[in-house]
Amino acid sequence: MFHSFSSSRARLLSLAVVVLVASAFAGPALAARTHATATIKVAASEFKFVLSTKTVAHGTVTFTVVNKGHIKHDFKIAGKVTPMIQPGKSAKLTVTLKAGKYPYLCTVPGHAAAGMKGTLVVK
Repeated sequence: MFHSFSSSRARLLSLAVVVLVASAFAGPALAARTHATATIKVAASEFKFVLSTKTVAHGTVTFTVVNKGHIKHDFKIAGKVTPMIQPGKSAKLTVTLKAGKYPYLCTVPGHAAAGMKGTLVVK
């Protein structure tokens, strides 16, 4: 009987050690993801952008930009810009944003002045 009790106790101790070691490695990995991730769909056309949302939580934001217009466009925000997007094509742009207001625009000459611009609010 003593041997069985000792064996059970050893298994329980081993399990406790495994749980502690696993939590030691999982803790930093989980703590590293302290900010949100979001995806915003952007429809570009002459001469406007339509975003699926104009407010997002701070963190990593991926913009999926689809050119629904008849001429090429791009999308610029927070110092980053997509390549020129041909009609019917799409591009993705990922940025990390802190809380604040971020203007976005099309960099093709005259497009922002014609209305291809706006502001994203990051909370």
